[in-house]
Amino acid sequence: MKHPSLTIKEIPKNEAIQLIRYYHYSKIILKLCKYFLGIFSEKKLLGVIELGWGTQPLQTIRKLFPDNQLQTKDYLEIGKMCFLPELNRNQYFGSQALSALIQWLSTHTDCLFLYTLADGIEGKCGYVYKAVNFYYCGYFKTSVYRDQQTHEKIHPRSARLLLEENARFDNVEKKHWLTQDFCAYKGIEKINGPMFRYIYPLTKAGNQLSHMTVYQRRNYPKDKDLRFETRIAHRKYKEFSQQMFNKDVSFYNTQVVD
Repeated sequence: MKHPSLTIKEIPKNEAIQLIRYYHYSKIILKLCKYFLGIFSEKKLLGVIELGWGTQPLQTIRKLFPDNQLQTKDYLEIGKMCFLPELNRNQYFGSQALSALIQWLSTHTDCLFLYTLADGIEGKCGYVYKAVNFYYCGYFKTSVYRDQQTHEKIHPRSARLLLEENARFDNVEKKHWLTQDFCAYKGIEKINGPMFRYIYPLTKAGNQLSHMTVYQRRNYPKDKDLRFETRIAHRKYKEFSQQMFNKDVSFYNTQVVD
């Protein structure tokens, strides 16, 4: 069932973060945020979208279009898209919200592209992006940690204190990834899974660049493409079935990265 017409407008940062922290499975807000947008039906706030850039803004757009000297200003990335719980099962609401967002971006910005990721580790292939006709840009493998007792998902960006403890554990100055021995000691497992990349051209120029790439509006990923592996020894992994995370536990994770 389709929802009545939606509108997008900027809302205060604190209001958006409050809703994200309450309803979204990931509580981390990246530093490079530009817009906090509310999704409204009449005057009722139904969700929020946070737009900005990830940890490597320029590298992201250059990897997508290596033959063009595109800049960070040429795109925005969806950091968080969060709806009220009763709308998460509405198969039309997500595509309606994205369509309203695309219209807002085309009116209020000069961006060429909207970029986003579907979190395969959370079992998301990005069906909503297929519904809105995004280009599929392939996938890359990413890693997270999981506390084996509480099942809390620990994002590498939230593992600073663990990395410092791991460095002391190994009697070295610094660690960038948690080691297998330290994880075994702490009862933490490392899980690899896919992140699926999507772009949507917002202008004629963006559409022309998209047509010049190998990106497609077909052959979208499906559930069968959700493949996972867990570390069993140093640099050794085995495939395993998708594991669930306890989204109510936040012992390791930082709520907001300012």
